[in-house]
Amino acid sequence: MNQKRVLVVGDAMVDVVVRALEPVNITSDTASKVRLGRGGSAANIAVELALDHHVAFVGAVGHDAAGEIFLSDLRSAGVAPLVQILPGSTGVVVAFVNDDGERAMLTDRGVNARLSDDAVSDALAVPFDHLHVSGYTFLDPRTRKIATEALGSARQLGASTSVDVCSVGPLRQLGAIRFLKAIGRVTFLFANEEEACALGESKSLQRALTVVRAHAEEVVVTLGPGGALVVSDGELVAKPSREVEVVDTTGAGDAATGAYLSKRLSGRSRDQSLELAMSRAAKVVRKLGSRA
Repeated sequence: MNQKRVLVVGDAMVDVVVRALEPVNITSDTASKVRLGRGGSAANIAVELALDHHVAFVGAVGHDAAGEIFLSDLRSAGVAPLVQILPGSTGVVVAFVNDDGERAMLTDRGVNARLSDDAVSDALAVPFDHLHVSGYTFLDPRTRKIATEALGSARQLGASTSVDVCSVGPLRQLGAIRFLKAIGRVTFLFANEEEACALGESKSLQRALTVVRAHAEEVVVTLGPGGALVVSDGELVAKPSREVEVVDTTGAGDAATGAYLSKRLSGRSRDQSLELAMSRAAKVVRKLGSRA
């Protein structure tokens, strides 16, 4: 196996995923299914990558029980945590899942916004082959410069790079031009269809991709029930999603991103990598929570 040394920079989060089993009683109790565990888009991707590669996660946690949950889970998945432990609270996402498996997320980034330049620089001082940076670090002005400089350092060192856009709401607030300027040009760029259209400032995915492709060697777009596609070197590869019962879509995009990136770093073709990405996403959506 062609194992790589991979660094992942992003938010350390704990997920609280809730699915009501009856109409919500605003002033009383509502029977629900609730799952608590390690979350975070970057960490989900790191865990997928660790199935094939040597992976370290760079981020920040609070000095609290949520931070311990996050760190313990990463270690058990084979990911080395290179994290700052800071006064304050570890990031938390509360996700409400509806009957169709779609979710609304209430997010408290906690100490993630205080990730320091020194912590990232120290991680980059260790030899590595690939750097993945979560879009959340670009979407927050407090960490954007750190993320941009990390990608620049990786490029200077000859490492491949990737970015996952992560969230369309903050992307629209920031603006596509500023986001694309911040990432420069990367080896792999991951987005869902809504995010890709926002980046290209077009309702047409095809037109949006003409803009986005200038910033990445490979652009991977997940299409929800429509599967996913890859555009690279003037070639398009597409795969349908697997037909499974959808319980919760939380983390499906992360699983697809991590699986695709992992296999491409191992030398697999785009077609093979996208096929596996769809398989991993299908495993995630069959249950409550973001993990396969």
